[in-house]
Formats: sequence, C-alpha cells, structure tokens
Amino acid sequence: MQMNATYTSFVAVGDSFTEGMSDGLPDGSYRGWADLLAARLAARHPGFRYANLAVRGKLIGQIADEQSAPAAALGADLVTLVGGLNDVLRPKCDVDAVCARLAEAAERLAPSCKQLVLMRSPGRRGPVLERFRPRMEQLFSFVEALAERHGAVVVDLFGAEVLGDARLWADDRLHLNAEGHRRVAEAMWQALGHEPEDDWRAPLPPAVRPGWAARRASDARFTREHLVPWIGRRLTGRSSGDGRAGAHFSADEGRAFWVSPPAGGAGTGDVTGWLRAQP
Repeated sequence: MQMNATYTSFVAVGDSFTEGMSDGLPDGSYRGWADLLAARLAARHPGFRYANLAVRGKLIGQIADEQSAPAAALGADLVTLVGGLNDVLRPKCDVDAVCARLAEAAERLAPSCKQLVLMRSPGRRGPVLERFRPRMEQLFSFVEALAERHGAVVVDLFGAEVLGDARLWADDRLHLNAEGHRRVAEAMWQALGHEPEDDWRAPLPPAVRPGWAARRASDARFTREHLVPWIGRRLTGRSSGDGRAGAHFSADEGRAFWVSPPAGGAGTGDVTGWLRAQP
C-alpha cells in the first residue's frame, strides 16, 4: 500500500459495526468509526465524497448481494468491507460458506477501488467471545488470506487487548461505544499511513469492579432491554436491519439519513449519487 496516499472518496460496506452502533448522537442516530474517519479525510481533501452503505443485522450474504454492487459502482478510492460476525455468532453457522460469500464481495469491490480495507473485528472479553472464538479465528485467518489475494490492508482489531475491555462496549454488549469507535477510527487512520494522533491500543486505567448488586442490576437491564428483544427477533425471523437500506452521513448537517428502497419494491435500491462530506 502507498503510505499516506491521497483518498478523495470513501465507501463503507458492512453491518452494525460499520453503521456506527452504538456511538449514539443526541438525535438518536449513530456516528461510528467510518463517519469519524470520513470527517478526518474530508478535512484534508476539499470535495471529499463519502457513502456509508452498512446496515445493522446484515449477514454476509446480504452484504454481498445488496451492498457490494452499489459500492463498486461508485468507484471510490477507498472501500472498507467488514462482515461475517453476525453469521458466526449464530447458533449454527457454516464458516466456510461465510468465507465464500465474503470472498465474493471482495472480488467485486477490489477492482473498483484504489484501496480495499478488511478487518479482524474486535470482541468483548467474556464467555460469549470464548464460545465463538474458534469460528472467529477461522474467519479472521481467511480475512488475512483474502487480503493477500487482493492487495488489501487488514486492520487487526481482534488482536488489540484494549478493545476487549468491557468499558469500550455499549450496554448491549455487542457494539462499541463512542470511545471504542474513536479508537477504531484512529486505527484505520494509522493503517492508511497517516501520522498517529494518539495510541489507540493504550490500555484504560485499572477497572474498579462493581458490587454484586450493581452487577445484578446491569445483567437484568441487559436481559430486559437487549437479550429478550434479540431472542424475539430470532424466533420470528426478523432482523434489526429490516426496512433499512444503507445510509449516507452528512458531516455538514451532522446526521445520518437512510437511503430507502424503491417505493413498493424489494431490495435496497442502488445508491445513485454521492453526498459531499465537509470537515
């Protein structure tokens, strides 16, 4: 990769991690690492263009089918592709099939851009991570091989000890909070060859373990507000991304807005134009 290359456009493809959950803004929308990175790149390049097509809850097959072609059609300098974790965190998963669909998306995106970026996604330390670690490591090993095949950059977030710290994760225990996303944006910034603004791997201060009552209250709130709704969606075949079709982010307006499917139609609808990002 050309270090500190000039990128005048950026398209982000993926699921809730790239959409920005759970770096919440006051109006209820999300910002996230991709928006933060786009704003920093825009500050260096007048006329910078950015589109975030990521949608929460999407499986890798949906990302490949719904996002990769519109993203490739935009012909961006920089494209990020992150997906597959929603698949491997399900009770049953064919990891080889997930890798095949990820490869399909990469093969469509790589020729369309100056630089493709893949990631080894972060994981919150705890029993859930340990249960699914073998699947995640299989997926991430494939990401490394896929990157070598396409000359892509790999940002290793999974290997960063600090990003496993629960204090960088939201109450839902599935998504990074604002500080977590800020660190991912800095990791991306450095991976693109820019001078570091800080050490995104720096550990947090020693944690003070909450008391028994506080831990039980937190567990109860997590179960009520996040776990039970998630189980309900699984049982009814619904997804948190239903009805959503990718987003643009306007740094000028300070908000994200959805690109809706065609009226009365199926699918996501292509993103047919760019939104100018302002620093």
